[in-house]
Amino acid sequence: MSKKKKRLYFRTLFLSIISVLLGYVFYSNFFQNENTLVVEGDIAPNFQLETLEGETVELNDYRGQGVFLNFWGTYCPPCEEEMPYMDNQYQEYKDKGVEILAVNVGESDLAVERFVDRHNLSFPIPMDEDKAVLDSYGIGPLPTTFLINKDGKVLDILTGGMTEKDIKGYMERIEPS
Repeated sequence: MSKKKKRLYFRTLFLSIISVLLGYVFYSNFFQNENTLVVEGDIAPNFQLETLEGETVELNDYRGQGVFLNFWGTYCPPCEEEMPYMDNQYQEYKDKGVEILAVNVGESDLAVERFVDRHNLSFPIPMDEDKAVLDSYGIGPLPTTFLINKDGKVLDILTGGMTEKDIKGYMERIEPS
């Protein structure tokens, strides 16, 4: 085989592999969310996780309150962008019966502590180190947020970043009446 044919062969092979990988990434991030185990209308599955401060958080303890259950990672740009907005709205709604639980998935305490300190976050950060809660909820891309009403029912499942206006509207939606 001539050098030109070999080069063409390897370039074609390389581009094919890249195309397959890109296709898989797009498919898994944009189309697999239908595989969510928890769907709107379900009662949110209970879980127990430890926060950065070492306190145990159990979802069922928040019955009677609205819960803004957010799954995130420090490496996720939309997560980082929405965190200050979430904290602003937490300050406004925490005394109105709405709680934010921002579950970090699979990261070290040190990385999360640095992130929390950098953004001055004040809401609870439960740590899902082994991703068991993430898996039980069937979550694909981050961030993913579950709006849970005072009865523990999932009202909505949101994927992707949110604006502060969006978050305020969601908090109003789950505020107990």
